[in-house]
Amino acid sequence: MSEPHLGALDAFLSSRAGPGWGALPFFRDGPARLVCRELDRLATAGTHILPPASELWTAFALTPLDAVKVVILGQDPYPTPGHAHGLAFSCLGAGPLPASLRRIFRELSDDLGTMPRRSGDLTDWAAQGVLLLNAALSVEAGRAGAHLRLGWQALADQSVAAVSARGSAAVFILWGDKARARKPLVDPRHLVIESAHPSPLAARGDFLGSKPFSRANRHLAANGLQPIDWG
Repeated sequence: MSEPHLGALDAFLSSRAGPGWGALPFFRDGPARLVCRELDRLATAGTHILPPASELWTAFALTPLDAVKVVILGQDPYPTPGHAHGLAFSCLGAGPLPASLRRIFRELSDDLGTMPRRSGDLTDWAAQGVLLLNAALSVEAGRAGAHLRLGWQALADQSVAAVSARGSAAVFILWGDKARARKPLVDPRHLVIESAHPSPLAARGDFLGSKPFSRANRHLAANGLQPIDWG
């Protein structure tokens, strides 16, 4: 039986970024393998899982634990085939950007006085130390939230706690109630930026005008770290 998700897990753990993240109990004690076995079982049964197995660990692979400057928490990948590629809020493919990402780019432009980004691919953010972490790393095509109870939540908790426990300064950007629920995992010495979710459907409307990008950069600079080029 084909096991692409287990294979992708092994490839990630043997990569440059693997050792740092691999110390988390989620990887060390077996939960990661259990989740990947379930993904492989679902895929064998015909379920269309997003993102592709080879991109499941993109956020961790592009942003090693010792390189994280900013954590942005999302919920789960886009359920539209061709969009998700392992980074929270990041989008590949042609066509209109997802509504949440359009509002993120609107706030970015207003905050920094820059031209709106044209590409939804946020790989450049990840490469600079922005951990774009979804609470669930997988989803089923056309079924948003389908894997939120698959066992991923412990990984999100452990990742936030691991970044918080390091000696270097970090910024945690928590958009929406589900992300904000992880604030107790963050040591008060770090900067936490909270607001409503960028989705236009969010019940509270304080996302626009929250200036998360400039605030994050000021905190990084004040702590002797290179600010993020948000593009």
